[in-house]
Amino acid sequence: MAEDIMQKIVSLCKRRGFVFPGSEIYGGLANSWDYGPLGAQLKKNIKDDWWKQVVESRDDMVGLDGAILMNPKVWEASGHVSNFNDPLVEDIVTHKRYRADHVIEEWLEQNGDKPFYLDGQLVVEKLSVEAMSLEQMSKFIADNGITSPDKNELSEPKQFNLMFATHIGPTSDSGNEVYMRPETAQAIFVNFKNVINTSRKRVPFGIAQIGKAFRNEITPGNFTFRTLEFEQMEIEYFIEENGWEAEFEKWENWMQNWAQRIGLDMEKVSKLNVPKEELAHYSKKTIDFEFDFPFGKKELWGLAYRTNFDLTNHMNHSGEKMEFTDPMDTKRKYIPHVIEPSLGVDRTMLAILASAYCEEEVPGESEGRIVMKFAPHMAPYQVAVLPLMKKDGLEEKAQEVFDLILPHYRAEFDVSGSIGKRYRRQDEIGTPLCITVDHDTLQDGSVTVRDRDTMEQKRVPIEQLLCVLAEHLST
Repeated sequence: MAEDIMQKIVSLCKRRGFVFPGSEIYGGLANSWDYGPLGAQLKKNIKDDWWKQVVESRDDMVGLDGAILMNPKVWEASGHVSNFNDPLVEDIVTHKRYRADHVIEEWLEQNGDKPFYLDGQLVVEKLSVEAMSLEQMSKFIADNGITSPDKNELSEPKQFNLMFATHIGPTSDSGNEVYMRPETAQAIFVNFKNVINTSRKRVPFGIAQIGKAFRNEITPGNFTFRTLEFEQMEIEYFIEENGWEAEFEKWENWMQNWAQRIGLDMEKVSKLNVPKEELAHYSKKTIDFEFDFPFGKKELWGLAYRTNFDLTNHMNHSGEKMEFTDPMDTKRKYIPHVIEPSLGVDRTMLAILASAYCEEEVPGESEGRIVMKFAPHMAPYQVAVLPLMKKDGLEEKAQEVFDLILPHYRAEFDVSGSIGKRYRRQDEIGTPLCITVDHDTLQDGSVTVRDRDTMEQKRVPIEQLLCVLAEHLST
């Protein structure tokens, strides 16, 4: 049933213009997606609200827009060259590639009630797959007879670097090799001193950034959940080491509240304290915000305490000082520690789509309806103006109403098809309010306002319309 819901969401996204398969007219490109008119607007709404809340509404935050291509030494200093790897296995017949840890985890899910072996020994305690070495993974796969999804033998696991390499200049010799950034955070760290010197911020303060990142995933999939190209909203919040737990808790609460603000189904949101042995190389503590997608519970956002790992490494590798001088005591210098809230735009949008999707029966009608119950400020269109018909001057009057609304709200003028079909279309794309201009409008200057969620309708004088919209659409 969950898979069926996911397929319905994917179908709606293409049918209504949220998400299209990438390069579709040429047969597509695996795990590449283009955001259509409604999807592009929904993504923008997510980013705009996040930026408004974390940068424009706070005096302890500034923004940054770093370059995608950076000096390769950045990734050596950050540890990505040596640590940013996943274990890969290959089907020796089909040559399809899989993440070894995912293959083992799927096998354990299917055989959790059966004994299994590691290093030739029967295992009874809970197994941490992410903590396994390549050698242990190899032995585990062999000892338990694990095969590929096509039932073929798997190759020995090997490390696979997730960074995309490209080249600068006319030739492809290794001296010109650079990487497509796998995260946006490093641009913030290498610009730490520039921001301090120009913004005059004092610790604690944060730097926020929205931008593209690229990871050469072994097994991307599940619609837009895991793709080769994605967009991140990241904050590096610089603090003193003492009291980091309190700052961590503040950002944990902020992320929880923002999830509710943007319309996520909070019954599907949970938090996981990542075990010590599974932490990223830079993290001392990480909480994963997880979401129950139709295809399973998966990581949505991350909140990490990165200590002063990054600034220290960049200082050691570059020779540039990354210390902060306390303005109240110029003799006290220290390297700030960092709390990092990291949120994926694409996963956030997918969680919003999954939260908003609803199938309902309609009283008095044989067919139900599909409705996307977006939070009003997240909806691609907030208002739709619908003339009852094209003739008798209704379209012209509806255009006047539309022109009144457009400077204040994201609005659509919808004139094609019966009024009932237009209501259903607006339900499917999640428009909170529909305004119908009919013959009575020409007589008394009032319009019908229809609520998406309740389907209730009421007459409103045009001169009061903006006030009514503000009441329904305010955040």
